Amino acid sequence: MSNAAYDTGRLALMLNELRLPTIARLWPEFAQRSDKEGWQATRLLGALLEHELAERAKRRIERHRAESHLDPAKTLASFDFSMVPMVSKAHVVALATGDSWLEKGATVLLFGPPGVGKSHLGSAIGHALIDAGYRVLFTRTSEIVQKLQAARQSLQLPSALAKLDRFDLIILDDLSYARKDQAETSVLFELIAERYERRSLLITANQPFSGWNDVFPDPGTTVAAIDRLVHHTTIFEMNVESYRRRAASDKQTGRRRQSSSDNHHEGATTMTK
Repeated sequence: MSNAAYDTGRLALMLNELRLPTIARLWPEFAQRSDKEGWQATRLLGALLEHELAERAKRRIERHRAESHLDPAKTLASFDFSMVPMVSKAHVVALATGDSWLEKGATVLLFGPPGVGKSHLGSAIGHALIDAGYRVLFTRTSEIVQKLQAARQSLQLPSALAKLDRFDLIILDDLSYARKDQAETSVLFELIAERYERRSLLITANQPFSGWNDVFPDPGTTVAAIDRLVHHTTIFEMNVESYRRRAASDKQTGRRRQSSSDNHHEGATTMTK
């Protein structure tokens, strides 16, 4: 091969054609170091390829995080496990690796009253799984029900369900708010049945299973949905006082203390005059 084949301009074109932007950006610097330090060709090539793969992995995670619709602030680092002592941090961290339970299409169920951190914990697991290389979708249950119902009406439901297969985990938030009198939630059962033992679900719900008759179109569907969900499942019952109610109470208590302190200070000032 002639020397002209290694012209820097042509190298840039070839790297662009091969879609190797990181190598295209770094090779001049690495080649200079290689010449100066006497690297073997394998070391130079290996170093460039390692950086290319690392950048690809980073971009892939960024894309997966963007498509997930997860709240960027709701991570494991920001979740206060001391507020829900019945939830094992070690168990959650193990789930966050994803390996075994995602492979068998298992389910995670988070039960508890509003404001106890169910959505935060579910999102935190989702973020960790994306970091581990998995694809995650976070959605309010009522929203995905509406989308699937629209797909059914246009005879596109099988295609819509198939597209959701690209996600290793779908987080269905607030299942209790999807009501059978608001939308035809039989499509929700079809989503559960479609993913059963193939792709995983994480579901948050304010109500225990006994309240799910308000969600599905008939008791038989409710039983069938629960039967599939509990077959391979991890259940966390987060029955503690609402974070939001506790925060509001603490804020109100703080205001009362501040007001009492101000009044005491004003009284002391008046007495000294």
